[in-house]
Amino acid sequence: MEIIYSHVSKYARSLIEASLDPTISINTAGKITDVNEATVNITGINRNILIGSDYFNYFTDPQKAKAVYQEAFVTGYVTAAPLTLHHKKGKLTDVLFNGSVYKDDLGNALGLVIVSRDIAEQKWALDLKIANKELAYQNNEKEKRAAELVLANEELTFQNTLKEKRAAELVIANKELAYQNDEKEKRAAELVIANKELLFQNKEKKKREIVNKELNELNYTAKLASQYSLSLIEASHDPLVTINTKGKITDMNEALVNSTGMTRLELTDSDFFDYFTQKQKAREVYQEVFEKGFVADSPLTIRHKDGKLTDVLFNGSVYKDDKGNVLGVVIVARDVTEQKRIATELIEARVFAELATEIAEEAKKSAESATIIAKNAVKTKQQFLSNMSHEIRTPMNAIIGFTKVILKTDLTTKQKEYLEAIKMSGDALIVLINDILDLAKVDSGKMTFEKIPFKMKASISAMLHLFETKIQEKNLNLIQVYDDKIPTNIIGDPVRLHQIILNLVSNAVKFTTKGKITVSVDLLHEDAENVILQFAVTDTGIGIAEEKIEKIFENFQQASSGTSRLYGGTGLGLAIVKQLIEPQGGNIIVKSKVNEGSTFSFTLPFQKANADAELENEILELDSEVKNIKVLVVEDIPLNQLLMKTLLDDFGFQYDMAENGKIAIEKLKNNDYDIILMDLQMPVMNGFEATEYIRNTMTSKIPIIALTADVTTVDLAKCKAVGMNDYLAKPVDERLLYSKIVTILKKPALVKLAEKQKDMTVVKEKIKYINLVYLNQRTKSNPALMVEMIASYLQQTPPLINTIKQSFEEKNWELLGAAAHKMIPSFSIMGISPDFENMAKKIQDFAMAQEKTEGVADLVLELEKICLLACEELQEELNIIKNTI
Repeated sequence: MEIIYSHVSKYARSLIEASLDPTISINTAGKITDVNEATVNITGINRNILIGSDYFNYFTDPQKAKAVYQEAFVTGYVTAAPLTLHHKKGKLTDVLFNGSVYKDDLGNALGLVIVSRDIAEQKWALDLKIANKELAYQNNEKEKRAAELVLANEELTFQNTLKEKRAAELVIANKELAYQNDEKEKRAAELVIANKELLFQNKEKKKREIVNKELNELNYTAKLASQYSLSLIEASHDPLVTINTKGKITDMNEALVNSTGMTRLELTDSDFFDYFTQKQKAREVYQEVFEKGFVADSPLTIRHKDGKLTDVLFNGSVYKDDKGNVLGVVIVARDVTEQKRIATELIEARVFAELATEIAEEAKKSAESATIIAKNAVKTKQQFLSNMSHEIRTPMNAIIGFTKVILKTDLTTKQKEYLEAIKMSGDALIVLINDILDLAKVDSGKMTFEKIPFKMKASISAMLHLFETKIQEKNLNLIQVYDDKIPTNIIGDPVRLHQIILNLVSNAVKFTTKGKITVSVDLLHEDAENVILQFAVTDTGIGIAEEKIEKIFENFQQASSGTSRLYGGTGLGLAIVKQLIEPQGGNIIVKSKVNEGSTFSFTLPFQKANADAELENEILELDSEVKNIKVLVVEDIPLNQLLMKTLLDDFGFQYDMAENGKIAIEKLKNNDYDIILMDLQMPVMNGFEATEYIRNTMTSKIPIIALTADVTTVDLAKCKAVGMNDYLAKPVDERLLYSKIVTILKKPALVKLAEKQKDMTVVKEKIKYINLVYLNQRTKSNPALMVEMIASYLQQTPPLINTIKQSFEEKNWELLGAAAHKMIPSFSIMGISPDFENMAKKIQDFAMAQEKTEGVADLVLELEKICLLACEELQEELNIIKNTI
């Protein structure tokens, strides 16, 4: 019996130690009675310390662990209960808690067997079921042996009965000896012998009773061991199987049944190697277990009868009898299908990433080539638009301008009627040109928005004043509603706001034949720094059908096919309005009913202005008191010269004419002027070159207003870059021209400041060349990343500057363009003014075209100065940031 018990115990211990999951047995008091090596590894605590300690102390939530433990005793088992084990060094391991109760012969619970599955790698749990045919077989063998002992006891009882009968016979013999003296001594001797035999038999009987008692106890212990092993096997998440020395399966758990799709009966005594895709490899691993005594993490693949494959890591160890003879192998197969899939995906992703990198490098080269081609194409397109605008606007400037002049003279009714028709046609043509050019700017992404202070109420009133004549002609009422709570001075883009309202009011006037047009401005929201305003233009015109409302903001779309024929227009106005509103953070909505009218309302955010704003773009009435203004008009077309002379005469201003920029510079050297009206497209020296010379070489601060037939964004950016104060589109509106001249000359700081600086030293506030707001946003204020980016800029910029200087001196245009191109992106990252970025772009453009070298050397020197100053400021910022890390 002791041999049998020892065999069972070692078999159970092999199973426990072969399991990869922490396995623990606990008594009814919650104390640990046994653990395997996996438990030692996951808690970091020695086996001797674990045994006898409180089981619940090794979970992050001891109360929850105790509740699960109590549930197991109530229901007899517990499965897939989520808990978290903690290592003595602080590491936490999420596990699924599986356990079952083991009992004595009377059904009393003696304790609990727990298997905890680490779900960091495996997120699912397998149902646990109880079955162990091998142990059941062993139990049956033990029960047969017990039965044999019972039979032996019955035989002993029978022998005792015979001895009692023999004792009775001896009594009779003694009586017979009483009558036979000769036989008495013999019989007495026999009785002595019989007594000794009886004493021996009694001793043997007592020994048998002791053996029977020990046998019962051994049987009880064996049953406990069997139940414990059974609970352990079925609590495992992994396929677990025992194999004899011939490679036949002797026992398995439910996990193996699920992995193979075979029943327990089919699996029992079948060839273990038949369930793997590589039978020979499985056999070799099996043989390796017998050679080494164990094997760990051998990769194999289990095949389900339906064809499903499960990748596993094969772990096994031999189990032996008391004499050291190998009886078989215990195998645990860990399912690693998901881990293998992830590993494969990682390898594939790495390969794809390497391929993508190569493709990206090729794409980068192609993109750089395409960028150069695209830039040239855009430049060509912009040049075409500029030329087209100039060629159309130049004659229109003369036609409309002189029409306005003639309309001021004494005319017959017919003459006035004809001239009004000419003016109306010219105005319509100008609207068409403006729409097309604005659309080109929106499509190319070149639409920019200024942030300048202006007076909202005065600006709106002055702009609506332009519609008075048309309103009166159609016998309509124009109503203005303005919220007095709106701050007087705000910051935004008044030009774009005027453009939006002009489009909407023009539409309202066009499509309204009777009734009224209402323009309202309301305050929607206000805080310490910002306001949100709502603008609305309401008319009593023809209205828009509901199904047409969504299309009116599309290019070249009108409410109906007859709209263009009846009312004119390109169908671009509302499309441009939407493109002007949404990029500024606003939105526009339409409410309309056919034959009742329409309301176009939109919202826009503005900043509050701290100081009193000088009204930009304000249209002033002619003031006869404003005199003594001398203007230099730089214009090459005689018709435009004549028109400007007529307008300036009406203003009462003095003027000189110059046919190109070179003549203008000569006149400026020999005469004093208050302001210059500068055409952009001229022979010999154009307006940009002339202005650049006036600002950089002559260092003159005289106000310059650009007269341009091309109002594309490219020209406006150039105007600002070379130092022009403002611009005016042709054909020139006389009142807008007057307003711009008077407004600019009312600013005292322009000319007077330059004169004062010659006579006295003025303490200036130090100019900051960098602004790290954008860098903070991009790095999310990560100081380490900011240090890295600033250091990178400081490292690359001085060499780039030296390359630009050297390549310009050596006329290495390709190297010059490449260095300038590499420098451009860093300006916005470090918050350096776009004006200096434009300098680098000009150098790059020059390197590509190699035309008009005049002024490029000055740009290179100026760029070097600014970049070095920026580097000094960045070095200071870098030192400050480093001290905070």
